[in-house]
Amino acid sequence: MAKVLCVLYDDPVTGYPQSYARDSVPIIKTYPGGQTLPTPRSIDFKAGQLLGSVSGELGLRKFLESLGHQLVVTSDKDGPNSRLEKELADTDIIISQPFWPAYLTEERFAKAPKLKLAITAGIGSDHIDLQAAIKHGVTVAEVSYSNSISVSEHVVMMILSLVRNYIPSYQWVIKGGWNIADCVQRSYDLEGMDVGTVAAGRIGLAVLRRLKAFDVKLHYTDRYRLSPEIEKELNLTFHTDVESMVKVCDVVTINCPLHPETEHMFDDRMIAKMKRGAYIINTARGKICDRDAIARALESGQLAGYAGDVWFPQPAPQNHIWRTMPHHGMTPHVSGTSLSAQARYAAGTREILECWFEGRPIREEYLIVDKGHLAGAGAHSYSTGNATSGWEEATKFRTGTR
Repeated sequence: MAKVLCVLYDDPVTGYPQSYARDSVPIIKTYPGGQTLPTPRSIDFKAGQLLGSVSGELGLRKFLESLGHQLVVTSDKDGPNSRLEKELADTDIIISQPFWPAYLTEERFAKAPKLKLAITAGIGSDHIDLQAAIKHGVTVAEVSYSNSISVSEHVVMMILSLVRNYIPSYQWVIKGGWNIADCVQRSYDLEGMDVGTVAAGRIGLAVLRRLKAFDVKLHYTDRYRLSPEIEKELNLTFHTDVESMVKVCDVVTINCPLHPETEHMFDDRMIAKMKRGAYIINTARGKICDRDAIARALESGQLAGYAGDVWFPQPAPQNHIWRTMPHHGMTPHVSGTSLSAQARYAAGTREILECWFEGRPIREEYLIVDKGHLAGAGAHSYSTGNATSGWEEATKFRTGTR
């Protein structure tokens, strides 16, 4: 029997939903590029349900308990007295989400001698010290592509929200006003702007494809150059490094993984290379940007706007400066956990568990660490090392301290 510890975000403050805004979500059979969606033997949920919160349990309880395994579900993940810490000693498998991450540090690996598998229900395993996972022989897997398109849609929404000054305009309606001049004094057309993505993997490329229709000039930088056919199709300009790209862009969207090479990439020095009045959209990971450098750039006017749904740590303390800095469009980390995406990453989590329990290979595209080294998607996207330092600030979310 295995003990499975599942860390999920809290239920809605109004209670777990008994009905939903829509009766169904579209059925998608393959992702762009041909990768099939998760293929578990079966599922115990209906697509479109809230699966990512504590009561949703990723739809796993019936499956796991039918096999004799123990499932523990909690949202209490931060600090030495958390439920997560108390359950580590005899846990075999940990499941977490990027939106409410269970930070797996060297110290926590040391407290979990039975731990053999860490699953990210979604995409992005930077909340795990990958070097420590390698050291302790823990397999790390995530459900690649499950919410890539979800995130790319969020990116386009945030670009338009910033450039067109949507959020302040909406707020004037709520206040009962009709303040046209106040609304449009920071509103521009996206048409004709130069837009670039840091990384053009599944999310970055999907963003570029969606932006092509807006008649913008598209740029990208990536460690792996796209094919000449794709560059021609989208009329892309390739840059060999981030610095050369940001100098020419009005909008920069960050779509790369967080690892030691990308941590604090957008600091004072990098932001100073950007056009005055440029925008940054970050749905990748909060720690890719220097928190205080972003706030300073918005205060000075070097940046016209910053939007994203990723913070560090997560959840962010109540007085995190990104909550109150000017000209921002921040949301909690929600871009990849739409109800549509939850159906896919919950099914993918079950597929990984089925393979693990049955001794079948986990898909290569799901693997991050395996057999003591980076593997699959991990070898393609990550570097070894630890990007979790500073995670302890997440304990201050409920207290409001900093």
